[in-house]
Order: sequence, then structure tokens, then C-alpha cells
Amino acid sequence: MADYDLIVLGSGAAGLTAALTAADFGASVLVVEKGQKIGGTSAWSGGQIWIPCNPHMREFGKEDSRDRALTYLESMSNGLIDPAMAEAYVDTGPEMVAFMEERTPVQFSVVPDFPDYHAEQPGAASRGGRTLECPVYPYGGLGEWADKVEVSPYYWPHVYFTVGETSLAQAVPDPLDPAEAQRRAENDERGLGHSLVGRLLKGCLDRNVAFLLETAGHRLMQDESAAITGVVLEDGREISAGNVVLATGGFEHDEAFKKAFLRGPLETAVSIRTNTGDGQKMAMKAGAMLGNMSEAWWMPVVEAPLNDMGMMLFTGERTLPGTIMVNREGKRFCNEAANYNAFGSAFHEIDQQTCSYRNLPAWCVFNQAFYEKWGFLDAQLVGVADGERKEPADWIERAGSLQGLARKLGVDAENLAATVKRWNAMVEGGRDTDFGRGDSYYDTYWGDPEKKGSRAATLGKLEGGPYYAVEVKPGALGTKGGAQTDASGRVIGVGGEPIPGLYAAGNAMASMMGMTYGGGGGTLGPGMVFGYLAGKHAVTHNREAGSAVETAA
Repeated sequence: MADYDLIVLGSGAAGLTAALTAADFGASVLVVEKGQKIGGTSAWSGGQIWIPCNPHMREFGKEDSRDRALTYLESMSNGLIDPAMAEAYVDTGPEMVAFMEERTPVQFSVVPDFPDYHAEQPGAASRGGRTLECPVYPYGGLGEWADKVEVSPYYWPHVYFTVGETSLAQAVPDPLDPAEAQRRAENDERGLGHSLVGRLLKGCLDRNVAFLLETAGHRLMQDESAAITGVVLEDGREISAGNVVLATGGFEHDEAFKKAFLRGPLETAVSIRTNTGDGQKMAMKAGAMLGNMSEAWWMPVVEAPLNDMGMMLFTGERTLPGTIMVNREGKRFCNEAANYNAFGSAFHEIDQQTCSYRNLPAWCVFNQAFYEKWGFLDAQLVGVADGERKEPADWIERAGSLQGLARKLGVDAENLAATVKRWNAMVEGGRDTDFGRGDSYYDTYWGDPEKKGSRAATLGKLEGGPYYAVEVKPGALGTKGGAQTDASGRVIGVGGEPIPGLYAAGNAMASMMGMTYGGGGGTLGPGMVFGYLAGKHAVTHNREAGSAVETAA
């Protein structure tokens, strides 16, 4: 007799969803987590999920349809999105949300008016509705497990953000009312990824899901027919199970895999460091077919001494009026306000003459007036108030003139001066005719919140020194390639048939999103949907198979 009905490797949102779903259907489940704590990168994240046709859209007067959602995904596919997988995602997303809300502590609400990331594409929810997030969650309900959840180095889950009131979709977050912040701190109420993971964890604990922390999977056990029979752990222990879900995350912290598979540079990753491709390696050894291995959830990153990771996601500042991005030639090379995944492709352009990446290194340039109004990563992190920002931290490059800044950056001074002059002229004219910054509604949703919806939200002159610059590096939230699956989450072998008992979800799975990113929560949404499908199929399919065997006997 097997030790468990299901073993889930990894405890991010995808893995916890698979475990919770299977346990709710009556399975005995073990979650094996490589790290010291629960949640993985999901706990570090904003905690949003992107679910077309979700049941909360109409509450905000938003309409959606299956055809619209599929049209949107197909319009960005470039042939990399399998229609069957897209259909499974769109069809199952609302079911997953309903299951969670009816039977578990996981609850959602719509992020008001947050647009899809490619708002002008056919079928896009251009004025929002598809992105969901959880209300704050009181961690006292987790008991001793409250201290066993990963804490984000990037976001403030306790105090500075509140779901629906101050969303991560806003570039410059405002602190909560002090009294409300104090109340939440006293009650240990957490938002963002902490709310999502905490709610999923509570659902698992309520269903007696077992957890094994600080333990990595090493190899999948298989019988003579290649069916899964359990997992060999890194410490040599063998645990038997008829089904295994690979939810171990991506391979962004494995240099050999990055070099072998990715289509462009990934110099740094903002994900948890345990994401070293364990699931992909186990799947390969078990005979799985891989897919989408060249892609990642691209994210521009600034390396800065502001947290234990030594880096920050670079999302808000580059969209605000008064910043531009320049490459090694001192020239602009992108729409600075584009969504972070699309932005990553700008780093992949090859200079045909030198065979090097044309836009590396790259810098974000701003000036004193910008800093005094908006601050930068350093000021926002420590909560410096408006009017108190004097000058950036020492790790930010500076000079009194553009020429002096160009010398420090090693870029052509004439090019940089001409770039700033042209930028200011385009701002004066009301449109970025070079890269279309501000043309998309998505661009104007970010930037200056007082000018949201207009190009002025992101277009602003860069006039007068001192000038500052920060190097921006090609990074990622995680990679998005792994074992190919079918619409039930079953891993497909190299021969085209499912490997019995093996499933994958999250970033250990070949993402059904291909090279694109649908909208806010476009990573966690598919992770949870296919985690739900895998957990459900692992239980219900085996029961049906068992009934058929009994009937035949």
C-alpha cells in the first residue's frame, strides 16, 4: 500500500492548490518543500491571478466571454500557445475560483479597472476585470504555521498595501491610514502573496495535508511500465505514492539550464533561490517531453543594497513622467512604460555587426526634480515623505550635467544630450513618436495617478540637473518552461503519451502562455488552474479506474 495517494513537490500557489484540491476530494497528500518555509516565490509576489470570465467581473460591470479570452491569447500566440491548453485554462479558471471560494478559505475580488497587459489586442479586457486578488488574511488563524511562510523581500504584506485600496497596479503606493495600519499590524493581517499562500495553507491544514520542509525531491520512482510509484528524496528516503505533482518552480537559478535553453540574457532573477530546475530534471529522467524552455516571465531588475536579495523589481519608476531608459549608445530603445514581460524582449535585440546585445548595459535616467517629487527605490522603501527627499542614496550614479553623467556611464555624451532633447520635444508635442509610450491604456494606467488615463501620466520632460542614472538589468520572475502536459495537467512523455501518475503545474510545467503574459496574475493564474486540474484528476481518474477494475472483476 502506498504511503500517500499524492505527493506534491513544491509549496507555491500551484503546489498548494493541487494539494488542497486533492485533499478535498478525499486523497491523502504530502507536500515536500525544498526550502525552510512554505510558499516559494508565490509568497513573495503580489498574489494576483489572471482569470478570464471569472465570477466577480459582473460586480464591476465587466463583461467577458470564452471567445474573447481565447481570441486575446491567440492574438499574442505566435504559434506557441496550444489551443487545447488555452481552452482548458479559460474553461477551468472560473471553476477553480468557485471551488476555492465555496469550499476553502481562499476568497477573491477584482482589482478595479486594471487592464490586461496588451490592452489594445483583440479580445483584451482593456479596462480590467480579469485580475483577481485576495483580501488581507489574519495569520493568527495559522497558529504555529504563521512563522513558516516565506516573507517577501520586495513587498510589505502587513502594512503598506491593502488589497483593492492600494493595489500593486499603482506605481507609487501610498501608506494606509495610520490607525488602519496599526490595527492590521496588531492583528497580523497580511495581503498580497502572503494572503493567497496563507489561505491556501489553511485550507491544506484543515484537510490534514502533511508537510515535509527543508527536503528536496531527487528522483521519481517508476515501475516496469514507467508508471509513477513515488519519490526518492535527496536524503535517500523513498516515499511511495500513486501520483506525483511537480510544482517545484523554474530553473532561473541554474546557470547551466539558463545557458542551454533561454532565448536571451537573464542576468538575475527575483525569485526564491531554491528554483534550480529540480522538477524539470526529474521530469527529464522520467522520460517527459519538455516545452517552452526558451521563455521566462521577464522582468527588468535593479541591483541595490535594499534587501537580502540585493535587488528590486523595476516596475513603477520607469513609467513615471520624467524618466527615460538609454542603452550603451546613450539612445532610447524601448517604451519604458510597457508591461514588464514585454519590456524584457528589448534586452534581446542583437547588434548584427558586433553580435552583442545592443541594449546592454542599460540605464534609467532621471533628475533632481523627479527625485524630489517621486523618490526612487531607495526613498520609497524607507517611506520618506513628500518634500523630504533630498538626494538619492550613494549607489545611484550622479552628475551635475548630462555630459558628466555620460562620462560616468561610458556612453556617448552627444547622443545622450540629443536623446534628452528629442524626448523633451516629443513630450512638448504630447506624443512619443519613437516608441509609443503612453499610446496604450496600460501605459497610462501606471505613472502619475492624478493623470491616469492620459499620456501625461507617463510623459514628462527631463530638464535640469543634477542628473541620476541606475543600471537596469535583464531579469525574470522565473522561467516558464518545463514538462509538457495535457489539458488535465498530466505530463506527456517523449512518445506523446501521458506518463501514468505524473503531473506538473506552475513554473515546473511548460507554460500554456507561450511567450506572452495575459495580465496581472498571468503567472499565478495558470499555476493555480493547472494545479487544480492536476489535483482533481489525480484523485477522480484513479477512482474511476479503480471502479472499472472492480466492475470487470
